[in-house]
Amino acid sequence: MSTTTRDFDKEAAGWDEHPTRVKLAQDVANAIARAVPLGPTMDVLDFGCGTGIGTLQLAPSVGSITGVDSSAGMLEVLNAKIDRQGHTNVTTRRLDAGDDLSGAYDLIVSSMTFHHIADVDAQLTQFFRSLKAPGWLCVADLDPEQGEFHDDNTGVLHFGFERDALRGAFVRAGFSEIHDVTAAEVVKPTRQGAPRTFSIFLMAGRKTAK
Repeated sequence: MSTTTRDFDKEAAGWDEHPTRVKLAQDVANAIARAVPLGPTMDVLDFGCGTGIGTLQLAPSVGSITGVDSSAGMLEVLNAKIDRQGHTNVTTRRLDAGDDLSGAYDLIVSSMTFHHIADVDAQLTQFFRSLKAPGWLCVADLDPEQGEFHDDNTGVLHFGFERDALRGAFVRAGFSEIHDVTAAEVVKPTRQGAPRTFSIFLMAGRKTAK
């Protein structure tokens, strides 16, 4: 859901060819399943779904899930997988950052998207308004790093997040019962060539009242 100029449409066709990306999405989906009581009546929104690796992993455990992204190319790949795999409870919608989410959801998830979002507080407030009460929000992103995770930092607005600072933003938006875990670790070479381990957290918060 980046508001900058990185061309995710161009990257979409080969996105799933990177095993590290696939494993990261699966690890985050597994962490969500441990953090939130998923169930067959839940309506879920996956914000910044990309090609839907995590979306499709969550789909069997919930009633319906909508994948939204600003990249038409990413959604085209996801739609092809939906058709090919016969998913009947998964839909997609193209949205730009800041657009109305126009729905009421039991759970909103977002993985590796927040570092592309300029106004984190505004986005969390929008999520809070779009959740039912009770409802859950799960956000996964990088712990603080020095801009070495991406080969190209075009569109990267935050080099990770301090968990305490993001927790404070959750509180300001109205969430309670906030907790976080380390959801995944990614080992990859930096631009200097040396391998580095990057940690990805999952932060979950609950909306208990309107």
